[in-house]
Amino acid sequence: MSNDPLLQPYRLKHLTFKNRIMTTSHEPAYPEDGMPKERYRAYHVERAKAGIALTMTAGSAAVSRDSPPVFNNILAFKDEVVPWMKDLAHACHEHGTAVMIQLTHLGRRTRWDKNFWLPVVSPSHNKEAAHRAFPKKIEDWDIERVIRDYADAAERMHAAGLDGIELQAYGHLMDQFWSPLTNTLDAPYGGSLDQRLQFTLDVLTAIRKRVGMEFIVGIRYTGDEVLEGGLTKQDGLSISCRFKDSGMVDFLNVVRGHIDTDAGLTDLIPIQGMPSSPHLDFSGEIRAATQFPTFHAARIQDVASARHAIAAGKVDMIGMTRAHMTDPHIVRKIMAGREDQIRPCVGANYCLDRIYQGGAAYCIHNAATGRELFMPHEIEPAAVKRTVVVVGAGPAGLEAARVAADRGHKVIVFEAGSKPGGQIRLTARSQRRQEMLGIIDWRMDQCAARGVEFHFDVVAEEAQILAEQPDVVIIATGGFPHIEVLESGNDLVVSTWDVISGALKLSGRVLLFDDAGDHAGLQAAEFIAATGATLEIMTPDRAFAPEVMAMNLVPYMRSLQKQDVTFTVTFRLSSVSRDGRELVAVVGSDYGGVRKERRVDHIVVNHGTRPNDELYFSLKANSRNLGAVDQDRLIAGLPQNAAGNPRGAYQLFRIGDAVAARNTHAAIYDALRLVKDL
Repeated sequence: MSNDPLLQPYRLKHLTFKNRIMTTSHEPAYPEDGMPKERYRAYHVERAKAGIALTMTAGSAAVSRDSPPVFNNILAFKDEVVPWMKDLAHACHEHGTAVMIQLTHLGRRTRWDKNFWLPVVSPSHNKEAAHRAFPKKIEDWDIERVIRDYADAAERMHAAGLDGIELQAYGHLMDQFWSPLTNTLDAPYGGSLDQRLQFTLDVLTAIRKRVGMEFIVGIRYTGDEVLEGGLTKQDGLSISCRFKDSGMVDFLNVVRGHIDTDAGLTDLIPIQGMPSSPHLDFSGEIRAATQFPTFHAARIQDVASARHAIAAGKVDMIGMTRAHMTDPHIVRKIMAGREDQIRPCVGANYCLDRIYQGGAAYCIHNAATGRELFMPHEIEPAAVKRTVVVVGAGPAGLEAARVAADRGHKVIVFEAGSKPGGQIRLTARSQRRQEMLGIIDWRMDQCAARGVEFHFDVVAEEAQILAEQPDVVIIATGGFPHIEVLESGNDLVVSTWDVISGALKLSGRVLLFDDAGDHAGLQAAEFIAATGATLEIMTPDRAFAPEVMAMNLVPYMRSLQKQDVTFTVTFRLSSVSRDGRELVAVVGSDYGGVRKERRVDHIVVNHGTRPNDELYFSLKANSRNLGAVDQDRLIAGLPQNAAGNPRGAYQLFRIGDAVAARNTHAAIYDALRLVKDL
């Protein structure tokens, strides 16, 4: 048996976990019709095959009809969920992995205009900032109904053969009962801490009557809201002890903070540039005070931190949830002594931000996650070895090189710059986004181990490529900033790349016109504001920086608001002219009828990129497929077999921003699905 703390078994009642690594409950938004069907099951089974001890499903499954999911969650209030959960549990059990599910009633943390159009309920009329619904103050008959709904849902999960359930409290209905900020009820469910906990205890009692005392039941909760007037650390310790003493709870899953605002959510579930494992010591205090089984997860993105958590006795089971979205095979690699090959979670939080925007969760640099039914996490070798030339060593080009090399092909990469990375090199110039380099470094290590041949400082031309006698040519040359978007005065503005790269340091009065709404605009803004400049960020959109999304927006706003930056929405920069040393910006609106002027020293335009595609078009005529992609086969994950020019010497593809301005995930997905079958 290994002496690695992470690989030690752990017994919880009758259940023995084969190691100490788990994924905590999270909802990747993969259900279909509210059910965990094939896609959902494949996602969890992939991690079970790789050795994880416990997979927690659903974040969180809804127990009541007036708790409509705010994104695509499992509907635990439907009987039809039972066979689907049974299939998932059985498939994971075959690999020795325990399966649980998180159940909840969202209370005010949802909206009334979803599903059944029922009013949301809460122990007060207080609105939650994040979801904006004004709740109905819960009545006695509501409480009786919701308690019954919890018991019904727990019984369904017991019938499905799960190993246990977890009740979600923080920010949801249970916690809304607990917190003095959200409970204005009279006794028996409002008033003292004991009275505010009574609803949860009544739920637990009802559940135990249905599933018995052997079935494992835990609770995930905040031990400190870190919010003025909210639950304190001392309250959290008292609550923890009460749960232990109740005899109805089998484990505590501890978090710290509040989630009623984007900023609060981001502090509770930190992203890149924020401290790793910030709440681990607090969880250790809860465990020490209660001497009770304790689980925890919050930015435990690396094996060293997870190992420390167990070795130091901070917790009994450690969650590496986002890390397993990046690399589902962490446990297998630990066991094989291959920790250095684990694909790193870079904290980009593309996964969570997407679900809060109503999309499915995808890892920024593992395009197979969530697509397990048709995209591989491990690449199979090709039957016939070929020569593959890749032009460009950004994320798209490096993924193409990595996958082609995994297939066993001879791979040659040409890169115009002196270092790999493409636009990620620019991204990493912001100190708190330096972790993004992990996307590049990991791929370079993988390529080096597989003998990929790199040529840096080479602006590849057609003759150089053809000299390699390639079977396949992949153009991943990216794009260049596009700033010629004005009626006049395009020569008077600069790009965000000029600022982020350090080529220009702007001061004085600066107008940043952001017509892309992505990270580049806000990164440039941070560099400009740091000089002490008077900065206005203007966008024609009605929402600010929509491509950055909620949790990633938080650190930008914290930085820029301190610098007294002005944010202006729904206005469009039309033209620029020079008046002496000043630039005169003419500003209009897509809504019409407005013309204003701004007098500034500098103007920056963020309008995405245009493809660097000259090389692609020079190679197109002599390619076998004439550059064409069979989109039906691409979508289905099937090999490309187009041959519009049978006499062509090579297949030709272009990927990433060399096609159109998109994002890092799109670039990597392009590469994976085109190259995995070469």
